[in-house]
Amino acid sequence: ILSGLVGSEMCIRDRIKIIKSLVLIACSISFILPLSAKEFPGESWSVKNPGELGVEASKVEKLFDLSFQDDATQSVVLIKDGYLIAEKYADGYDRESIATSWSMAKSFYASLIGISIEKGEIGSLDDKVSDYLDYFNEDRENITIREVLDMASGLENPDHEHEIMFFLDDHLAYAKEIKRDKEANTVFEYNNVNSLIIGDILLKATGKKSDILLKERVLDPIGTKNYTLWRDAAENVLSYCCIDMSARDYSRFGLLFSRNGDWNGQQIVPYDFVQETYNPRWTTPSYHADMNSRDYGLHWWFSKNDEEGKIMNASGKFGQYIFIDQANDLIFTRVTKYTSTGGSKQDWGPIRDYDVSDVSRFLWFFRLLEKIGWYNIERDIKTPVTLEDGESKEFYENYDEIIDAIADLSR
Repeated sequence: ILSGLVGSEMCIRDRIKIIKSLVLIACSISFILPLSAKEFPGESWSVKNPGELGVEASKVEKLFDLSFQDDATQSVVLIKDGYLIAEKYADGYDRESIATSWSMAKSFYASLIGISIEKGEIGSLDDKVSDYLDYFNEDRENITIREVLDMASGLENPDHEHEIMFFLDDHLAYAKEIKRDKEANTVFEYNNVNSLIIGDILLKATGKKSDILLKERVLDPIGTKNYTLWRDAAENVLSYCCIDMSARDYSRFGLLFSRNGDWNGQQIVPYDFVQETYNPRWTTPSYHADMNSRDYGLHWWFSKNDEEGKIMNASGKFGQYIFIDQANDLIFTRVTKYTSTGGSKQDWGPIRDYDVSDVSRFLWFFRLLEKIGWYNIERDIKTPVTLEDGESKEFYENYDEIIDAIADLSR
């Protein structure tokens, strides 16, 4: 083009204008290309050594050693700049081994709210839940979607955080009866009913169950292949607890949020929604004595949120984590040992009729029956379940040191 301009009869002033325009276009392309050239996994992750991406191998080793001091650890996966730079598995497990999410699922299903807002199916985060759910009436009618996602709805929250709901056939019927006992947006209370309600809002807004939406709008577009999205016996989606997949595939979701909802040029989760997620609204005390307080917003936790940086995480019972250091495009996933019972629909089988009013007591009895061989979990029930070998202890004791180790990877 430039050689053609030199030989043309065009006046010098017009030639200069065109050349300036071409230079501006070239500069724009130089800024666009690095963004579109970011690495994303296809069917599998591309692998690099930590040193190739400026991460010291000794720092990775320290992080992994801290994680595996806890015998409950099944898998850890470390992603940097879209590349898998390290992974480790307990004996008997490998890259294909499935783990269950527990409450990490909350962060997955929350992303669908942002997508539905972008599609015009939901007006905004500040819409009233009662605009979508007619049973959210009386003292609950002014609670907003944002307050539900922030765990600040004011709904009744007993000590068991409604874990009793998990052992029932119809989780939604239980959730519908939970009333408000405090003003919304005045206190943070981690409440499983909030997250189950999200699934029902999505159903009313879109006409599709939230597990179908998650498959179509998030998991399939980011290349997740082998996963299970659990429902209860009444076919309600367990949007507060229950997704099964490998540590590598959980890391895909982490990368999606590290990249502001973009996946290889396709905006999966709206950019503005992700930015709101990165601005938590509540600081909460830790549930474990060895962990510092954490921040929370829109169904995500923040293990670190200070002048040094942010580490956001999806978090699940017994020690399931997807940690995201967005500034350094780094994802660290850790899951605990899991024995799958198969299926995707809960069935408590022979223990369905036992009293679950005391969750701790029920779990003790449940495990005792399993130990003495009265039933076999893989044969007699269908549900996510974590046995004693998957319950974290040392990981919580090392938690703050682990967060420091993650932050130190990029120093």
